[in-house]
Amino acid sequence: MNAASSGTFKIGGKREVTRLGFGAMRITGEGVWGKPKNIVEARKVLKRAIELGINFIDTADSYGPYVSEELIGETLAPYPADVLIATKVGLVRPGPGIWNTKADPEHIRNSIEGSLRRLKLDCIELYQLHRIDPRTPLSDTLTTLKDLQLHGKIKYLGLSEVSVDEIERVREVVEIVTVQNLYNFSDRKHEDVLTYCEKNNIGFIPWFPLATGSLAREGSPLSEIATKYQASSGQIALAWLLRKSPVMLPIPGTSSVAHLDENVVAAEIELSDDDFYTLDTLEQKVGS
Repeated sequence: MNAASSGTFKIGGKREVTRLGFGAMRITGEGVWGKPKNIVEARKVLKRAIELGINFIDTADSYGPYVSEELIGETLAPYPADVLIATKVGLVRPGPGIWNTKADPEHIRNSIEGSLRRLKLDCIELYQLHRIDPRTPLSDTLTTLKDLQLHGKIKYLGLSEVSVDEIERVREVVEIVTVQNLYNFSDRKHEDVLTYCEKNNIGFIPWFPLATGSLAREGSPLSEIATKYQASSGQIALAWLLRKSPVMLPIPGTSSVAHLDENVVAAEIELSDDDFYTLDTLEQKVGS
Protein backbone atom coordinates (compact mmCIF):
# COMPACT_ATOMS: atom_id res chain seq x y z
CA MET A 1 0.00 0.00 0.00
CA ASN A 2 1.66 3.18 -1.21
CA ALA A 3 0.45 6.48 -2.66
CA ALA A 4 3.00 6.07 -5.46
CA SER A 5 0.50 3.70 -7.07
CA SER A 6 -1.54 6.79 -7.95
CA GLY A 7 1.19 7.95 -10.33
CA THR A 8 2.91 11.32 -10.34
CA PHE A 9 2.41 14.81 -11.71
CA LYS A 10 4.97 17.55 -12.24
CA ILE A 11 3.74 20.81 -10.74
CA GLY A 12 4.94 23.67 -12.88
CA GLY A 13 6.29 21.04 -15.25
CA LYS A 14 9.16 20.42 -12.85
CA ARG A 15 8.21 19.51 -9.26
CA GLU A 16 7.09 15.88 -9.15
CA VAL A 17 4.53 14.82 -6.54
CA THR A 18 2.33 11.81 -5.97
CA ARG A 19 -1.06 12.41 -7.56
CA LEU A 20 -2.82 11.24 -4.39
CA GLY A 21 -2.05 13.84 -1.75
CA PHE A 22 -3.35 14.75 1.69
CA GLY A 23 -5.63 17.64 2.60
CA ALA A 24 -4.92 18.86 6.13
CA MET A 25 -8.18 20.68 6.89
CA ARG A 26 -9.55 17.88 9.08
CA ILE A 27 -6.68 17.87 11.57
CA THR A 28 -8.38 20.80 13.30
CA GLY A 29 -11.36 21.13 15.64
CA GLU A 30 -15.07 21.09 14.85
CA GLY A 31 -16.04 23.68 12.28
CA VAL A 32 -12.39 23.71 11.15
CA TRP A 33 -11.81 25.76 14.29
CA GLY A 34 -9.26 25.34 17.07
CA LYS A 35 -7.21 22.30 17.92
CA PRO A 36 -8.36 18.75 17.11
CA LYS A 37 -9.99 16.69 19.85
CA ASN A 38 -7.22 14.11 19.52
CA ILE A 39 -4.00 15.94 18.78
CA VAL A 40 -1.93 12.76 19.19
CA GLU A 41 -3.94 11.06 16.44
CA ALA A 42 -3.63 14.14 14.23
CA ARG A 43 0.16 13.96 14.49
CA LYS A 44 0.06 10.23 13.74
CA VAL A 45 -1.99 10.93 10.62
CA LEU A 46 0.62 13.39 9.33
CA LYS A 47 3.49 10.98 9.98
CA ARG A 48 1.55 8.09 8.47
CA ALA A 49 0.89 10.09 5.31
CA ILE A 50 4.64 10.40 4.76
CA GLU A 51 5.15 6.70 5.54
CA LEU A 52 2.55 5.84 2.88
CA GLY A 53 4.48 7.73 0.22
CA ILE A 54 2.33 10.87 0.12
CA ASN A 55 4.58 13.83 -0.66
CA PHE A 56 1.97 16.48 -1.45
CA ILE A 57 0.28 18.00 1.61
CA ASP A 58 -2.24 20.83 1.24
CA THR A 59 -3.25 23.21 4.02
CA ALA A 60 -4.25 26.87 4.56
CA ASP A 61 -3.65 29.56 7.15
CA SER A 62 -7.44 29.67 7.69
CA TYR A 63 -7.62 26.04 8.85
CA GLY A 64 -7.92 26.46 12.60
CA PRO A 65 -7.04 29.24 11.90
CA TYR A 66 -3.30 28.51 11.92
CA VAL A 67 -3.72 25.17 13.72
CA SER A 68 -3.20 22.96 10.66
CA GLU A 69 -0.04 24.79 9.61
CA GLU A 70 1.32 24.67 13.16
CA LEU A 71 0.74 20.93 13.49
CA ILE A 72 2.36 20.25 10.13
CA GLY A 73 5.42 22.31 11.00
CA GLU A 74 5.77 20.89 14.51
CA THR A 75 5.25 17.29 13.37
CA LEU A 76 7.01 17.01 10.02
CA ALA A 77 9.73 19.68 9.83
CA PRO A 78 12.46 19.32 8.74
CA TYR A 79 10.68 17.80 5.76
CA PRO A 80 11.94 14.97 3.54
CA ALA A 81 13.39 16.43 0.34
CA ASP A 82 10.57 15.14 -1.86
CA VAL A 83 7.71 16.54 0.28
CA LEU A 84 5.87 19.59 -1.04
CA ILE A 85 3.81 21.61 1.45
CA ALA A 86 1.16 23.77 -0.18
CA THR A 87 -0.80 26.41 1.70
CA LYS A 88 -3.31 29.15 0.93
CA VAL A 89 -4.17 32.77 1.67
CA GLY A 90 -7.33 34.76 1.07
CA LEU A 91 -9.84 33.60 3.68
CA VAL A 92 -10.06 34.82 7.29
CA ARG A 93 -11.93 33.20 10.17
CA PRO A 94 -13.79 35.29 12.76
CA GLY A 95 -15.45 32.15 14.15
CA PRO A 96 -16.26 28.44 13.63
CA GLY A 97 -17.78 27.74 10.24
CA ILE A 98 -17.33 31.35 9.09
CA TRP A 99 -15.16 32.11 6.05
CA ASN A 100 -14.61 35.68 4.82
CA THR A 101 -12.49 36.70 1.83
CA LYS A 102 -9.49 38.97 2.39
CA ALA A 103 -6.64 39.28 -0.10
CA ASP A 104 -5.40 42.87 0.09
CA PRO A 105 -1.61 43.40 -0.20
CA GLU A 106 -1.02 44.05 3.51
CA HIS A 107 -2.93 40.94 4.54
CA ILE A 108 -1.08 38.77 2.04
CA ARG A 109 2.33 40.05 3.15
CA ASN A 110 1.51 39.46 6.81
CA SER A 111 -0.01 36.07 6.08
CA ILE A 112 2.92 34.62 4.19
CA GLU A 113 5.31 35.52 6.99
CA GLY A 114 3.03 33.71 9.43
CA SER A 115 2.75 30.66 7.18
CA LEU A 116 6.51 30.48 6.69
CA ARG A 117 7.05 30.67 10.45
CA ARG A 118 4.41 28.08 11.35
CA LEU A 119 5.43 25.64 8.61
CA LYS A 120 9.13 26.18 9.41
CA LEU A 121 9.98 26.97 5.79
CA ASP A 122 12.06 29.59 4.01
CA CYS A 123 9.91 29.39 0.88
CA ILE A 124 6.35 28.19 0.22
CA GLU A 125 6.61 25.89 -2.79
CA LEU A 126 2.94 26.23 -3.73
CA TYR A 127 1.04 29.27 -2.46
CA GLN A 128 -2.61 29.36 -3.48
CA LEU A 129 -5.09 32.23 -3.53
CA HIS A 130 -7.92 30.67 -1.54
CA ARG A 131 -10.50 33.05 -3.00
CA ILE A 132 -10.44 36.13 -5.21
CA ASP A 133 -11.34 39.06 -2.95
CA PRO A 134 -14.13 41.17 -4.51
CA ARG A 135 -13.17 44.12 -2.28
CA THR A 136 -9.58 44.25 -3.51
CA PRO A 137 -8.55 45.00 -7.11
CA LEU A 138 -7.31 41.72 -8.57
CA SER A 139 -4.26 43.52 -9.95
CA ASP A 140 -3.24 44.54 -6.41
CA THR A 141 -3.50 40.96 -5.17
CA LEU A 142 -1.56 39.53 -8.10
CA THR A 143 1.14 42.20 -8.03
CA THR A 144 1.74 41.39 -4.36
CA LEU A 145 1.95 37.66 -5.00
CA LYS A 146 4.27 38.19 -7.95
CA ASP A 147 6.54 40.40 -5.83
CA LEU A 148 6.73 37.77 -3.09
CA GLN A 149 7.58 35.21 -5.75
CA LEU A 150 10.37 37.41 -7.12
CA HIS A 151 11.76 37.77 -3.60
CA GLY A 152 11.89 34.01 -3.07
CA LYS A 153 9.04 33.70 -0.57
CA ILE A 154 6.93 31.71 -3.06
CA LYS A 155 7.98 29.28 -5.79
CA TYR A 156 4.71 28.40 -7.53
CA LEU A 157 1.27 30.02 -7.50
CA GLY A 158 -2.16 28.40 -7.55
CA LEU A 159 -5.81 29.43 -7.46
CA SER A 160 -8.92 28.08 -5.75
CA GLU A 161 -12.62 28.22 -6.66
CA VAL A 162 -12.23 30.02 -9.96
CA SER A 163 -13.79 29.97 -13.41
CA VAL A 164 -11.97 29.54 -16.70
CA ASP A 165 -12.32 33.28 -17.36
CA GLU A 166 -10.77 34.10 -13.99
CA ILE A 167 -7.86 31.73 -14.58
CA GLU A 168 -7.14 33.39 -17.92
CA ARG A 169 -7.27 36.87 -16.36
CA VAL A 170 -4.79 35.82 -13.67
CA ARG A 171 -2.48 34.11 -16.17
CA GLU A 172 -2.04 37.41 -17.98
CA VAL A 173 -0.12 38.60 -14.89
CA VAL A 174 1.39 35.51 -13.23
CA GLU A 175 1.98 31.87 -14.04
CA ILE A 176 -0.54 29.49 -12.46
CA VAL A 177 0.41 25.84 -11.91
CA THR A 178 -2.61 24.49 -9.98
CA VAL A 179 -6.32 25.12 -9.57
CA GLN A 180 -8.25 23.83 -6.56
CA ASN A 181 -12.01 23.67 -7.12
CA LEU A 182 -14.89 21.71 -5.65
CA TYR A 183 -15.15 18.56 -7.74
CA ASN A 184 -16.18 15.04 -6.89
CA PHE A 185 -18.28 12.11 -8.04
CA SER A 186 -21.59 13.84 -7.29
CA ASP A 187 -20.61 17.45 -8.13
CA ARG A 188 -18.96 18.08 -11.51
CA LYS A 189 -19.99 21.65 -12.24
CA HIS A 190 -16.35 22.60 -12.80
CA GLU A 191 -15.90 20.14 -15.67
CA ASP A 192 -14.93 23.02 -17.97
CA VAL A 193 -12.20 24.10 -15.55
CA LEU A 194 -10.83 20.55 -15.43
CA THR A 195 -10.78 20.42 -19.23
CA TYR A 196 -8.95 23.78 -19.36
CA CYS A 197 -6.39 22.59 -16.80
CA GLU A 198 -5.79 19.39 -18.73
CA LYS A 199 -5.19 21.29 -21.98
CA ASN A 200 -2.72 23.63 -20.24
CA ASN A 201 -1.00 21.04 -17.99
CA ILE A 202 -2.23 22.79 -14.86
CA GLY A 203 -2.70 20.54 -11.84
CA PHE A 204 -6.37 20.22 -10.85
CA ILE A 205 -6.90 19.68 -7.11
CA PRO A 206 -10.48 18.53 -6.42
CA TRP A 207 -11.51 19.43 -2.89
CA PHE A 208 -14.15 17.37 -1.09
CA PRO A 209 -13.09 14.44 -3.32
CA LEU A 210 -14.81 11.67 -1.32
CA ALA A 211 -18.35 13.02 -1.67
CA THR A 212 -20.71 10.64 -3.47
CA GLY A 213 -24.13 11.86 -2.33
CA SER A 214 -27.18 9.85 -3.29
CA LEU A 215 -25.21 8.16 -6.09
CA ALA A 216 -23.82 5.75 -3.47
CA ARG A 217 -27.22 4.53 -2.31
CA GLU A 218 -27.67 0.78 -1.87
CA GLY A 219 -28.24 -0.96 -5.19
CA SER A 220 -26.81 1.92 -7.23
CA PRO A 221 -24.18 1.29 -9.95
CA LEU A 222 -21.57 2.90 -7.68
CA SER A 223 -22.53 0.61 -4.80
CA GLU A 224 -22.45 -2.45 -7.05
CA ILE A 225 -19.05 -1.55 -8.50
CA ALA A 226 -17.69 -0.97 -4.99
CA THR A 227 -18.86 -4.45 -4.00
CA LYS A 228 -17.23 -5.91 -7.12
CA TYR A 229 -13.85 -4.43 -6.15
CA GLN A 230 -14.34 -5.18 -2.44
CA ALA A 231 -14.00 -1.47 -1.79
CA SER A 232 -15.96 1.35 -0.20
CA SER A 233 -17.86 3.88 -2.31
CA GLY A 234 -15.32 6.51 -1.26
CA GLN A 235 -12.42 4.37 -2.49
CA ILE A 236 -14.14 3.90 -5.85
CA ALA A 237 -14.80 7.65 -6.05
CA LEU A 238 -11.07 8.27 -5.57
CA ALA A 239 -10.13 5.61 -8.12
CA TRP A 240 -12.54 7.26 -10.58
CA LEU A 241 -10.95 10.69 -9.98
CA LEU A 242 -7.45 9.32 -10.57
CA ARG A 243 -8.57 7.66 -13.79
CA LYS A 244 -10.52 10.74 -14.92
CA SER A 245 -7.53 12.93 -15.83
CA PRO A 246 -3.73 12.83 -15.64
CA VAL A 247 -3.73 16.33 -14.06
CA MET A 248 -6.11 15.29 -11.27
CA LEU A 249 -4.55 15.60 -7.79
CA PRO A 250 -7.07 14.42 -5.15
CA ILE A 251 -6.30 15.43 -1.56
CA PRO A 252 -8.69 13.47 0.68
CA GLY A 253 -8.42 14.60 4.27
CA THR A 254 -9.05 12.81 7.53
CA SER A 255 -8.22 12.92 11.23
CA SER A 256 -7.98 9.12 11.45
CA VAL A 257 -5.01 6.89 10.59
CA ALA A 258 -7.36 4.04 9.69
CA HIS A 259 -9.28 6.25 7.27
CA LEU A 260 -6.02 7.52 5.76
CA ASP A 261 -4.94 3.93 5.10
CA GLU A 262 -8.30 3.24 3.48
CA ASN A 263 -7.93 6.24 1.18
CA VAL A 264 -4.45 5.23 0.03
CA VAL A 265 -5.69 1.75 -0.89
CA ALA A 266 -7.80 3.50 -3.55
CA ALA A 267 -4.59 4.36 -5.43
CA GLU A 268 -4.19 0.67 -6.24
CA ILE A 269 -7.71 0.13 -7.61
CA GLU A 270 -7.64 -0.22 -11.39
CA LEU A 271 -11.11 0.30 -12.80
CA SER A 272 -11.97 -1.55 -15.97
CA ASP A 273 -12.90 0.52 -19.02
CA ASP A 274 -16.54 -0.54 -18.69
CA ASP A 275 -16.72 0.29 -15.00
CA PHE A 276 -15.07 3.66 -15.53
CA TYR A 277 -17.54 4.50 -18.31
CA THR A 278 -20.45 3.48 -16.09
CA LEU A 279 -19.22 5.73 -13.30
CA ASP A 280 -18.29 8.57 -15.62
CA THR A 281 -21.76 8.75 -17.14
CA LEU A 282 -23.73 7.96 -13.98
CA GLU A 283 -24.33 11.59 -13.00
CA GLN A 284 -25.75 12.41 -16.40
CA LYS A 285 -28.05 9.38 -16.30
CA VAL A 286 -29.31 10.19 -12.81
CA GLY A 287 -29.85 13.82 -13.71
CA SER A 288 -31.72 13.12 -16.96
